[in-house]
Amino acid sequence: MARNPPERKQKMQQGLLHTATPLWTTIAAQITQHTRQPFNPDHISPAGGGCINQTFAVHAADQSFFVKLNRAEYLAMFAAEAAGLEEMCNAASLRVPRPLCSGSGHGHAWLVLEYISLQQQGNAAALGHGLAQMHRLTSEKFGWIRDNTIGSTPQPNPTETDWIAFWRQHRLSHQLRLARKNGYTGSLQSLGERLLSALPHFFTGYTPQPSLLHGDLWGGNFAFDDQGQPVIFDPAVYYGDRETDLAMTELFGGFPASFYAAYHDAWPVDTGYATRKQLYNLYHILNHLNLFGPQYQSQTETMMQQLLAGIDKP
Repeated sequence: MARNPPERKQKMQQGLLHTATPLWTTIAAQITQHTRQPFNPDHISPAGGGCINQTFAVHAADQSFFVKLNRAEYLAMFAAEAAGLEEMCNAASLRVPRPLCSGSGHGHAWLVLEYISLQQQGNAAALGHGLAQMHRLTSEKFGWIRDNTIGSTPQPNPTETDWIAFWRQHRLSHQLRLARKNGYTGSLQSLGERLLSALPHFFTGYTPQPSLLHGDLWGGNFAFDDQGQPVIFDPAVYYGDRETDLAMTELFGGFPASFYAAYHDAWPVDTGYATRKQLYNLYHILNHLNLFGPQYQSQTETMMQQLLAGIDKP
């Protein structure tokens, strides 16, 4: 993914703030079709968010929606995200923005979601308890009914009965192949091959269940509604080891202590999690390497070396 410089993104957004453009007229007509209520937006404002999509709050007199925009070729990504949001909505354990519709036209793809006014402070314990409840929803196999994306990177989700095989082939090997295509060879690939061969070591006495996962649960993908209740969004849904979600919550600064206390009270983790969390977060650091460049190469290789050193200890 190529990130737009902030000033370029701001200029692009400014050009999309006029309600009478053909793009917004088409989106408004689709919203009207799905809600069966006339929607005539009178105000559009940038909604912030990540570097992958442009995001907007679109308001009419009595209705508001959250809209993600990207280039037209990203329609499949939005369709997969909508399906993931529906999957989490159906779990009924945490609040999730409900998807309304997606489409493409005028050079853009879009995803229209329920608008939720978000804030940074709220009941983090409810987030921990709700996530544990969501993880209790399980499937017969690992993977999912469709592929999706992690960031803007394709994320394959073919179903497997063997978690180690799934993690080896469809997570770590997948990212290592992308890294090779991006020019990261040498020690990174040799360390990766050694680690792939050693994966069973990390699962001695531990057999995970295929739990419903958010899949991309870092601090930027949760907030709280105006009642202080948690809201999760921007998923990369699949069914896998619940520890992968927990591991990512620790990757970029961690979640509030009350979140972890509530989660562990609802469903304690296995003692091997302390080691496996680094194995699981390696997937995301590899993805950052592939998305954002060589500033993540040293961290990636260090993580693999540390994991292998733990195996080599007597």
